[in-house]
Amino acid sequence: MNGLSMKHLRYFEALARHGHFGRAAEDCAITQPALSVQVRELEELIGAPLVERGGRQTRLTGLGEEFAARARDILRAVDDLRDLARASQSPLAGRLRIGVIPTVAPYLLPRLIGDLSAAYPGLDLRPREAITGTLVSDILEARLDAAIIALPISEPVLQEVALFEEEFVLVRPLEDADKLVPKPEMLQQMRLLLLEEGHCFRDQALSFCKLSSSAPRELMEGSSLSTLVQMVGAGIGVTLIPEMAVPIETRSAAVSLARLGRPRPTRTIGMVWRKSNPLSDQLRQVASIVRQAGTASREDASPLAGA
Repeated sequence: MNGLSMKHLRYFEALARHGHFGRAAEDCAITQPALSVQVRELEELIGAPLVERGGRQTRLTGLGEEFAARARDILRAVDDLRDLARASQSPLAGRLRIGVIPTVAPYLLPRLIGDLSAAYPGLDLRPREAITGTLVSDILEARLDAAIIALPISEPVLQEVALFEEEFVLVRPLEDADKLVPKPEMLQQMRLLLLEEGHCFRDQALSFCKLSSSAPRELMEGSSLSTLVQMVGAGIGVTLIPEMAVPIETRSAAVSLARLGRPRPTRTIGMVWRKSNPLSDQLRQVASIVRQAGTASREDASPLAGA
């Protein structure tokens, strides 16, 4: 198959993963027509169709499914070879793809990007925000080098490094500022505003309140912590947010804050990567910088009532 290139494999793997030409093109940072041309060129080189075209969803042929699996293995091996070469460099340089969960990214990334750029001037940082399940999948498939998420993950092939802990803060309407801080069991009787399913912070909040996500009660959902806090300010209910989010999310909302009683709810933020990643030693150094940035971001949180 003269003419077959890594570009062909990367574009086709993106199409196989997304099942949609438009989304695959966006992921590869090219136009949809350009991606389509590359996939057709790959099919011509192979001499057989890899994709069933037509309809809204793109489907792979039987050969396409097997080809996609082999392409992922090849791309992963090539990335590992590239990382092996980079691991010999000091300091760390080149592309570094780090995923961050949405309940951490807006509050940590501004400081972290500056800190990493200062420590590694030659680093091309590629942050990506996504929910935990997506980030873990991307690490396992070598589409990310590491991710900053809530621990534990308990994935045998992943290295977990705990970075820092942070508490959950109760957000109530402003008029509730002088009321007693409710106990966890009392939150079960209140209108609790939560993130949509798929966010690990939602599951942690439900666990603290001893609630099931399928419980027959009124739970209202939002797509972001910002939305939840603004809903609280409008008097719709109460919510929990991580302390790192306090300065940004509450500065323009008519809400009051309180620490919950002991034992206070907390979460552990950590960094994970594949144990087989040749950059493991460098990623431990990066994790130390993330720890420092996270600690500083938490210290920026405003003083809270009930501390």
